Order: sequence, then structure tokens, then C-alpha cells
Amino acid sequence: MLRFAVVGIDHGHTFDHVKGLLAAGAEFVGYCPQTSVPALLEAFQRTYPGAPQIDRETIFADPSIDVICIAAIPRDRAGLAIRAMKAGKDVMTDKPGVTTFAQLEEVKRTVTETGRIFSICFSERHCVRSAVKAGKLVNAGAIGTVIQTLGIGPHRLQLPTRPDWFFDPEKFGGIIVDIASHQVDQFLFYTGSTSGEVVASSVGNFGMPDRPAFQDFGEVLLRSDKASGYVRVDWFTPEALPTWGDGRLTILGTDGYIELRKYIDIAGRPGKDHLFLVNGKEMTHIDCSGERLDYFDAFAADVRERSQTAMTQAHVYEVCRLSLAAQSRAARLGHR
Repeated sequence: MLRFAVVGIDHGHTFDHVKGLLAAGAEFVGYCPQTSVPALLEAFQRTYPGAPQIDRETIFADPSIDVICIAAIPRDRAGLAIRAMKAGKDVMTDKPGVTTFAQLEEVKRTVTETGRIFSICFSERHCVRSAVKAGKLVNAGAIGTVIQTLGIGPHRLQLPTRPDWFFDPEKFGGIIVDIASHQVDQFLFYTGSTSGEVVASSVGNFGMPDRPAFQDFGEVLLRSDKASGYVRVDWFTPEALPTWGDGRLTILGTDGYIELRKYIDIAGRPGKDHLFLVNGKEMTHIDCSGERLDYFDAFAADVRERSQTAMTQAHVYEVCRLSLAAQSRAARLGHR
């Protein structure tokens, strides 16, 4: 049985990693309690009261642990992943997996040297059932050839819950690296692109003049040899919305389009994972709440068989490269 441990509990996506791997039949060995968000650790302890707390050094040194899951402060994730891989373990990390080009190059060297897996769990695709269903529909030709993706990732700020590093671009990587990497991943995946280029990008601070380094808005225009993509991410989700953000994705094909309302349908349908399909034969709403999240099954199989079915390393690297490129060359808007 695949055995995994958690190192770095600084973001709520750690719950997705543990839940997904447990559903895939893996054994949760324990976790390092080191955190910058005490409330998150308390919630983790309540959720997994039987999981032992283990010293970080002990986790890395334990040869029986196959996988390390990482949701540390973004700046620290690459370093922890490199250490885990050098200790003979495969890695599942939260996005962003890297925050600098130098980190990306070091991760690539370590993967080559060790033969270990460096996987980023892009939760807005891997942990969203409507996104999984959309991938199957695209592969089945339901909307023809995909020519554009339009992805938005609005988030609620929830200021009282945020640690200091949340406002420091050096630590979280910037809004494009931190959030828009989700949409970059989706652009490459749904368009079937192996590479792309950043046509234009911008970041802004419109709502927090007292924290001038913070970025609460970002946008990216992408292009590949197959399609184009537009991304918008922000921290402006209004308080009246009963969820953390109205994440949406529109996938345009030559024969139709798919729209995802991932977390809420403001028209009134209950629940999450709403998919709307329009093509030459039908216009329909699909409830995707029963769709299985197959990333975790595929990742577990990759660990056992040394394959790349969940996501190729090349895809991971390209998402990181494009996100870093868009962040580094972004025009600055709003408060300066």
C-alpha cells in the first residue's frame, strides 16, 4: 500500500491531498505540525484525530514513506519538494509548486537526478468534478476542436484569517503565480497544448492601498499553436456570495462550448459542479457532483508503476514556466 505523510500545513488545499489519496486507497502515516496558520492546524487535527504528529526530520528519513504532500508557504514548497525527492520520495504539492525560475530549474534537475515524481495538484481541475467531466466531454469531441479557454478565478479576501506571508509577493509568488497557475494549467490541458506563450499580462492593487505590495487583480492572455486563452483572477468576491468564489471556465470549440460554474450557480440550482453544454445537438445542464476525481487514482498508479498518467512532468514544468513568465513581465495597474 502506498504510504504518505504531510509536510507543510499552511494552506487549506492540504485537506484535498489527504482526502484524495485516502480515497485512492493510500495510507496516511502522519504529519509535521509546523505551520504559520494555527487555526488551520487545529482544523486538520480535528479532521484527522488519529493521525500522529511526526517530526519533519523523521518523515524525510523514513524509507517506508512513499509520498510527501506539501502545502507550505509557497516560497518554501520547492525546497521541501527537492529535499523529499532527494530522500527517495515522490511529491504532491499545492500550487504554486515554485515561485521563481531558479526554483523551477532546481526542481527539474532534481527530478532528472532522482527519477522521482514532482506533481502539482491543481485543485481547480483535479479536485473539481465538473472540470473532470469537461475533460471527458472534450476528449469525446462534444464541442469539436477547442480553440479558446476563458477562465476566471475570483476569491474572497477573508482578511482576518490571512497570515503575514499572504501579503508579501516574495513569499506567495504574486497573484498570477499563486492563483492563475490554475487557469494556465486548464488552458494547456483543455486545448491539448504542450507549450504556449504569454502575449500580455498585468497585475494590480485596486482595493488595498495600505498594502501597496499586495496584488488583488491579475490577468493573462495566452497563445499556443492550437488555441488562445484569457485568464482573470482577483480577490474581490463579495460577502453576499455564499461561497469563497464564483469560479468559472468557458471552453470554446469549433462545434459548441462548455461552461463550468464550479462552486455555485447564482441562477439558483443547488450545490456545486454545474456544467452547461451547448452544441449542434443539445443545450443541457449536467450535474457533475457524482464524477470521480481520477487524478489521485492516477497519481497513486504512477507512484507504483513509475508512469506519468496523472500529469506529465513536461506539463507541470510548462504551467510553472508560463505562470512565472506572465508574473515577471506583468504591467502594473491600480495603486503603485
